Amino acid sequence: MSQVLIAVASALWLGILTSISPCPLATNIAAVTYLSKKIEHIKAVLWSGIAYTFGRMVTYAVLGFIIINSLLSVPAAAQFLQKYMNKALGPILILVGLFLLDVVKLNIAGFSVSSKRQENLAKQGLKGAFALGVLFALAFCPISAALFFGSLIPLSLQYKFGPLLPFIYGLGTGLPVLFFAVCIALGAQSFNRWFRRFSRMEYYARKITGVIFILVGVYFIWAHNIAGGL
Repeated sequence: MSQVLIAVASALWLGILTSISPCPLATNIAAVTYLSKKIEHIKAVLWSGIAYTFGRMVTYAVLGFIIINSLLSVPAAAQFLQKYMNKALGPILILVGLFLLDVVKLNIAGFSVSSKRQENLAKQGLKGAFALGVLFALAFCPISAALFFGSLIPLSLQYKFGPLLPFIYGLGTGLPVLFFAVCIALGAQSFNRWFRRFSRMEYYARKITGVIFILVGVYFIWAHNIAGGL
């Protein structure tokens, strides 16, 4: 039971950390703000934010489910992962930790959503908000790519319930989005101040998480590579 809680909490935290990172946070605020300009009623703004968030959640859940089940459905790949995953997880966690600490740089060319496409989707109500969430979820930034592919997927491969973890991750990415949707609906005017606060929090949270990843990676290397070979 404790392993389940740890895995779920880890997936949720990775999602929150992804969402408050500068690039995803900026796109989330821009999307929700843009959607709110096309809507006059407070409840409609909230539902728009929920639909956008749900689009992100479904995207991560489906993408993770496909990747995990594709790897596990191939006998050779499943046997390889079963034999070597714990040994490989240590170096992977250390690499992701170094990236979070800005020691290692990662350049990923993603796609962007044009303002014209945003406008067209915003005019389509909840369906358009959901589609916008899907598109922004697929527009991976370096940090979101490292956390999703480098941390969440290896974590999910460790458990039988692993395919459910990307959905929990998606929920984590949606919580800050819902917060800003509520702020917009309530007429909050201090978004620049809140954005700076989230940016500062993200910086320290990312550094702390990077150190934890490195320490856990060192432990995995010792437990499954060094001590296991003694």
